[in-house]
Amino acid sequence: MANTFDIVQKLWNLCNILRDDGVLYSDYVTELTYLLFLKMAEETKKEERIPKDYRWKSLTALEGIELLQHYREMLVKLGAAKNPSVQAIFANAQTSLRQPRHLHTLVTNIDALDWYSARKEGLGDLYEGLLQKNAEESKSGAGQYFTPRPLIDSMVALMKPQPGEHVHDPAAGTIGFLVAADRYVKEHSDDLFDLSEDMQEFQRNQAFTAMELVPSTHRLALMNALLHDIHSPILLGDTLSADGQKLDDADLVLSNPPFGTKKGGGGSTRDDFTFATGNKQLAFLQHIYRSLRKPSKGKPGGRAAVVLPDNVLFESGVGKEIRRDLMDKCNLHTILRLPTGIFYAQGVKTNVLFFTRGATETGNTKEVWVYDLRANMPSFGKRSPLTREHFAEFEKAFGGDSRGGESALKKRKDGCATGRLRKFSREGIAKRDDSLDISWLKDENAEAHDELPEPAVLAASAMEELEAIMEDLRGILAELGEDVEEVKA
Repeated sequence: MANTFDIVQKLWNLCNILRDDGVLYSDYVTELTYLLFLKMAEETKKEERIPKDYRWKSLTALEGIELLQHYREMLVKLGAAKNPSVQAIFANAQTSLRQPRHLHTLVTNIDALDWYSARKEGLGDLYEGLLQKNAEESKSGAGQYFTPRPLIDSMVALMKPQPGEHVHDPAAGTIGFLVAADRYVKEHSDDLFDLSEDMQEFQRNQAFTAMELVPSTHRLALMNALLHDIHSPILLGDTLSADGQKLDDADLVLSNPPFGTKKGGGGSTRDDFTFATGNKQLAFLQHIYRSLRKPSKGKPGGRAAVVLPDNVLFESGVGKEIRRDLMDKCNLHTILRLPTGIFYAQGVKTNVLFFTRGATETGNTKEVWVYDLRANMPSFGKRSPLTREHFAEFEKAFGGDSRGGESALKKRKDGCATGRLRKFSREGIAKRDDSLDISWLKDENAEAHDELPEPAVLAASAMEELEAIMEDLRGILAELGEDVEEVKA
């Protein structure tokens, strides 16, 4: 009996057939998605939404040029199907296959897979495995946008999504965050089916919202949602345009916005943003902290965990203004400095920002805890993959409060066993010119020609380290004082 890994490997090997027919790496998974949707509908006995003449059996019954002609006609017809899910997945679909024999080989091989095992282990897991394979293939170009599953799982576990919460991803990709959040809710809610009918309906059809800009990626997201029994809105649109203004406020945002600047240099077209910028991550950050639900009637404010590159932490000008606004409106309680290379793109340096919406518009961030998981970490890749275990110590230091509450923060130790965790006051950050690009560990792996920070930043860093040392000394002296008193007594 085959397992998910074996089946994914067989599916990925079919990409050699696609390549022989001139299909680009970037189109591999899209081409397979069309065929997998039809086969999986047959396997799950949900073909009633597909017109009879265009179901999987219609492909296995043909060969040669008739097969290819029927397949091309099928894509057009399904793109106009009455069922909205079918129509969305096949919208503007077209095949790059030119040789009938290649299509026949694909159909035959997909039909021969161990679908019993695939159904047993989960068709959603099978499809996610295929998406991950695509990300690991450097030529596909998908890796820089694919968030590693161990990182997603860690972020979701720390944020603890709950039944009844509205979870949002404004740069959804293939909805990896929402799939993980849905899985977490189901695994940690024994009484999920004891909820009211209205709550069950909400959880199934409204709990998640996502927006994705790229049509081909949106298609993969729809397929992923369908296979994980998620029926919430997965929207095609631009969050940085008027589309984003229509999105509802969220209890939880989990996201990894795309890197780079907005194409054409035009920046966001949102007229509700306070700060205009062509930097996509800064624009997404504005959207995210503005979209978090404010505390009301005993209900806490919305929270977020967002992957962002280093430039968001130190960019001057409007970047500094946005960071200030974030720290005013939200409690930016934790920053995780991520290892380099985990996004299959050389040299990309990223972080996870954890913050919670405050009740007021100013002064919500009192201190920021920074955990350095970048310095002196291995070079991740196929030979040394990133695993959930790499986040174990950070998760322990983060604590059990998904909102970074004051009581939880007080339990953190300033400088855990490895010295990777430190606390920085809001006043101290202001002295750094509001730069959040904070590091203190000497990285033995860093290149000798790395650019040095500005002198003011270096000075502020030295002052912060000195203050931390003095605080430790005061603590030691206080403890010694208590010991002396005990001896006297």
